[in-house]
Order: sequence, then structure tokens, then C-alpha cells
Amino acid sequence: MLKRMKKHARKTFLLSLVACTAFSFSNGVMAKEMKTQPTSYQTVTEIEDWGPAITKVIVDLGRPVPVNSVSPDTFDVHVKISDPRLAKPLLYQGEREITHAYVADKDGNPAVATGKYVVLEMKIGPNVPLSIAMNYDWQTTGFNNWTDNEYTIKQQEAISTPAGKISDLTIDTFSGGVKELVDEFSTGEATYDDVTLTYADFEPKKDNKKNPLVIWLHGAGEGGTDPTIPISGNKAVNWASDDIQSYFGGAYVLAPQTPTFWMAGETGFGDGTSKYEGALMSLIEDYVSNNKDIDTDRIYIGGDSNGGYMTMLMIRDYPEYFAAALPTCEALDDNLITDEQIEKMKNVPTWFVTAANDPIVPVNKYTVPTYERLVEAGAPNVHLSLFDNVVDTSGLYKNEDGTPYEYNGHWSWIYVYNNDVSKVIDGKEVTVMEWLASQSK
Repeated sequence: MLKRMKKHARKTFLLSLVACTAFSFSNGVMAKEMKTQPTSYQTVTEIEDWGPAITKVIVDLGRPVPVNSVSPDTFDVHVKISDPRLAKPLLYQGEREITHAYVADKDGNPAVATGKYVVLEMKIGPNVPLSIAMNYDWQTTGFNNWTDNEYTIKQQEAISTPAGKISDLTIDTFSGGVKELVDEFSTGEATYDDVTLTYADFEPKKDNKKNPLVIWLHGAGEGGTDPTIPISGNKAVNWASDDIQSYFGGAYVLAPQTPTFWMAGETGFGDGTSKYEGALMSLIEDYVSNNKDIDTDRIYIGGDSNGGYMTMLMIRDYPEYFAAALPTCEALDDNLITDEQIEKMKNVPTWFVTAANDPIVPVNKYTVPTYERLVEAGAPNVHLSLFDNVVDTSGLYKNEDGTPYEYNGHWSWIYVYNNDVSKVIDGKEVTVMEWLASQSK
């Protein structure tokens, strides 16, 4: 009996020794500092109502880590934003607010068990300057341009893994960026009579049917020679979104870019002509010719501000070519439109969009009198959406008093891109996208 008890005590001691040794070994491993491969980060840019914003960074940690091993407190994110065109390039710098953090794959999708990457989502908003990815240079060029955004991501808390811990990382090597929706467009250029226009274009999936074409003309701030800017400066890229595309059953989108301004006329700025008009029409015709599945009975044209001006010229001079027009805060002075031109334009289905408090293009000098003249001339399919002002409709952004965030009154294009424009037509509430998609010559 005593011998059996001694044997049991010895076995218990050995088991305890093994357990303690294993526990000590495990603790030692967990405390071990792990080496990683070179680290880097990517940026993700999304086009918001107010323009491009860097919404997240995807950090390559150089070693897999378990899911749920990071939180918004694991890293600090510092950004320095510059515009190299300026005499003093630095625009902003400071700490970004991290709103969400998770382990992911290389494309930023949440990981199932482990992942080598961490996504850090950050606060954005129309009044969060540290999130911007584009700057409007109003002092010299008058154009928007992508900014240089330099990030430094510093680890603040250790990350535990089964093999040890990772700590004290500083990630400041940029390995590329993604621009959502923008990257789905192709770009090109074309020259006609010594006039070169750049352009961005989106092609729908091949579906063995004819597809409409939407031509969108940019505002004054999006001129230049980088055709990603006209689709990014104010969310024109949304024409390629699944939501907008669904109304058309898949549509081509062509976004031409002028090197200066559409309003650069033959005798002066905004004189009722454009030195780019001939080249623009040639580009459109070539694009249609090169894409045989474009439905030539469903070619739509629209634009905002400077591009709204050009839209008006195009339906004035080529009224038989377009199935419908969508001029937004258009800048063609009504005094420059003759009665004969109104007669030419009246049969083109047209939906005007603008805001009463537009400080750039006063509605009573531009849109409203032209609309009224078209109605008086008997235009059978002309509409006007005149908003009081331009406010956030997403519910995400508010003023301190809880009211919706208010944008510059010139920015009525926001309502168009979000399909927040509607009216009762023939007894039915119709959105502007539903209306546009239904138009055919």
C-alpha cells in the first residue's frame, strides 16, 4: 500500500513538473520578440460627395497574426499631405483617427483565422482635411490635382501570436494605392486639328446587346491632362457604380477632359462658343464607332458647371445626335442663347439641376430663364429641379446643431451623382436616372 502511494506521488510530481515546464516554455515563447519581413502600406481612396478621401490603409506586417489580435489602439497613423504645385507644398499634417482595425488578406478582406495584413479604417468627412487625396489650386492653376500623402504608422501595443509577440513596428514604405471605381476606368487621348483631349472611359460587361452611352463633361476645376481627375474631383466616377449602372442595364461612360476649360471660347471666356467643340464631337463619334455595341439611339450627354455650359452647346449644335441631356448648374448665360437656338434645343429631352443659392452661376441669369424659354417654346420633355441649397443626404454628416451638413450651393452635382433628384411625371415619382435611362431617339 505504501509502495503504491509512493509510486502515485512520484507520478503526480512528474506530471506537475511536465506541466510547469510546458507552461514555462509556453510563457517564454509568448514573450519572445518575433522578427518580421520588410513592412509596407497601401492606401485605399474612395470618391465621396466632396471629392477623393483616403478611407483606409492596408498594412503589411511582414508576418501572419491571428484575427482579433489588433484594435484601433494598436497603431497610430500620422499623415503629411502636400501639393507639389504650390510654392509652399505642405497642406496638412497630423494624426488620423482610426475607427476600425482588423486582420485581413492582401486585398483588405477580413481574414478568417490569420492574416499578414491589417486594415486601419480612418475617419473621413467633408470637414476632415487629413483625409483628402486631392487639392484645388485656386491661386495659380485653377485645377484640382492628386496630393502627395505620406503615412507613418507606428505600433503602440504588442501583437501576440502563437510564436511570440510583434512590437515597435514603424511602417512608412508606400507600396501602392487603390482608387475604388476609378481603377475600373481606362484612359486615353485623341487629337483633332491640333486639339488634344484626354479622356477616361468605362465599359460595361459584354452582354450581347446594345448598351447606352453616357457622356459626362467636367467642371472648371477638373481640366488638365490627367483624365482620372474629371471622374474623381466630384464623384462623376459614380456613373460606373452598380447602383447607377443598374438603371441602364449596363452603360458605357465617356468622360472627356479639356486641357483648359470648356468655356474657352473663340473670342473670350464663356462667349457662347468653345474652341474644343469640334474636337469633342469628333472624339464622341470615334468612340461610338469603335464600340459597335453602343446604342446610337441612347446617347446621353451631361455635365456640371463648365461642363454644363458645354452640354448646352452640344445640344444646341447637334440636337439630332443626343437622346437626352442633363445640364447641372450649367454656365451658359441665357442672354447668349437666341430664340432660333431655343427652337433647335427644345426637342432634346433635358433635365436641368441647380440650387437657388448657387454663388458661382446665379440661377436667374443662367438655368431658370433658359428653362422657362424652352417651356414657352413648347418643349415636350424638359424638367427643372431647383433645390434651395445643397446638403448631405446620406445622414452621415451633420452640423453641430444636428442639421444636415451644407455644401457650397454650386455643388448641385452631388444630388445627380447620388440619384437624389426626382419629380412627379405623368402621375409617377421618377428619379433622374430612371428618366434618363428611359429616353431614346
